[in-house]
Amino acid sequence: MYGNRQTVCLPCYICTLLLNCAVKQLKERSIYLIKILLSHTRVRSFRLNFGLFFYPFQFFFQKYPLSLYHVRKKGEDFMKILIVEDEPSLRELIQRSLEKERYVVEAAGDFNSALRKIEDYDYDCILLDIMLPDGSGLDLLERLKALHKRENVIIISAKDSLEDKVLGLELGADDYLPKPFHLAELNARIKSVIRRNQHDGEIDIRQGNVRIEPDKYRVFVNNQELELNRKEYDILLYFINRPGHLVNKNTLAESVWGDHIDQVDNFDFIYAQIKNLRKKLKDAGADLEIKAVYGFGYKMIVE
Repeated sequence: MYGNRQTVCLPCYICTLLLNCAVKQLKERSIYLIKILLSHTRVRSFRLNFGLFFYPFQFFFQKYPLSLYHVRKKGEDFMKILIVEDEPSLRELIQRSLEKERYVVEAAGDFNSALRKIEDYDYDCILLDIMLPDGSGLDLLERLKALHKRENVIIISAKDSLEDKVLGLELGADDYLPKPFHLAELNARIKSVIRRNQHDGEIDIRQGNVRIEPDKYRVFVNNQELELNRKEYDILLYFINRPGHLVNKNTLAESVWGDHIDQVDNFDFIYAQIKNLRKKLKDAGADLEIKAVYGFGYKMIVE
């Protein structure tokens, strides 16, 4: 009577059911994520760091960050600049000059490459030439507005007519600098534009008992100067404007090291720099602490 009945292990049967449900749920969520990704014409490049299994989830959070993640806003340090200029000699001259001022500088020589950078990355300031070989800088301004981007924009152009100035400012530019110009004036205008949009125009940046003088690249803890190397200073400057915000490693790396750093295999170099910075802040008695949030990134806490 019972000769054809198979004996089934109850725990194994339950585990099989749970596994099937998990696989089905994962499949449904993966399809949902893929549909979201395919609905966008451009997807930001993203390097795989945690294995193939988490790839769609990382892609999703990179494109649609959770409220836990910090989103770069207009006027926030760290100062990352994009130069959109079709004249190679002038573009390289401006880039070298700004890099000496310790900005992170990216460059684009035509409309399409500038558009890709604007869509893929965030900047604190964009130096924008109007006359580009394959398009107009004013169209890039309109694209910025359509993307709801909040970058500061300084137009640098040989066209010095009143109509061009008015149109550029009405489209959202923060300043207009006619060519030719002196590099010292350009640098001053960049600092002025960014300063207007951070800390209500204050030159020094303060958080707790830590004070930074950005123009002189100096850091003070309880009015005693703290010696930092360049990247330690850059990381501190980035975090001190984002107290309590969770910043993922990709965003931090791009802001301090540049756009293409997202192609590296790992971010161990960030850990080493932050470790040294933590120790120096602690030894100096700073009431700021950069805490690691496992699986996400870092955030600065004011004690």
